[in-house]
Amino acid sequence: MTRVMNNVAGLMATALLLAACGTPDDEAQGTILGQLRQAVGPTMGRVTGNADQAEAQQKAPLSADEMAARALAANPAPLILVGLESSGATQVMAMTGENGGMRTYMTPNEQALITRGGMLTGTKGLGHDLSVAEVDNVAALIRSRRSGQATRINRYLEGDGVERPLPMNCTVAIGGGKSFAFAGTGWNATQVVETCQGGGIEVQNSYLVSASGQIPVSRQWISPNLGYVTIQTIRP
Repeated sequence: MTRVMNNVAGLMATALLLAACGTPDDEAQGTILGQLRQAVGPTMGRVTGNADQAEAQQKAPLSADEMAARALAANPAPLILVGLESSGATQVMAMTGENGGMRTYMTPNEQALITRGGMLTGTKGLGHDLSVAEVDNVAALIRSRRSGQATRINRYLEGDGVERPLPMNCTVAIGGGKSFAFAGTGWNATQVVETCQGGGIEVQNSYLVSASGQIPVSRQWISPNLGYVTIQTIRP
């Protein structure tokens, strides 16, 4: 239990720090953080009438709260703040579709995360994508904040066009409570850690789960090449 609490206690701090990551060359690198800055920078220039300030704004890292506030003002859809640890890039994603509880969140350049009840079930356009994750068994424990053991299967499309499964055995452990606020919404949540092993790989996903089963903040593994993604709810 000590390990669980230590691993998840810093989840919110990690997520907020990731939101400020990036370099002045992000736009040139075509990262998802660059996409966000290209969108908000010209707007600032028009508002202030100062092109130099607009250029400086594009290069200056935005805080998580700044990203969230601008996204809330610009887009009425459900929104998430996504941080890719492998690249240090961060982007606001807006929901573009929902089908049977499966939500697709997308960037302007069509990079996407697919979730079901806050659990990551797929990615698109990131490279080395998660084709689909079968998570119903372990999700039942996580969203009900119960410890136990369950299975998941992550599927990946290889270069030969064949989809290969990665079955994993998972242990879910429960930590303490956490109260926090982000993007104008207050949350009371319980810390949950999912540790999974399979195919010679061990991963540890971390969640903050509300009494209703919502997951406002999580850190979830995508693939060996992409590593982990942090997801924060801006607008549910």
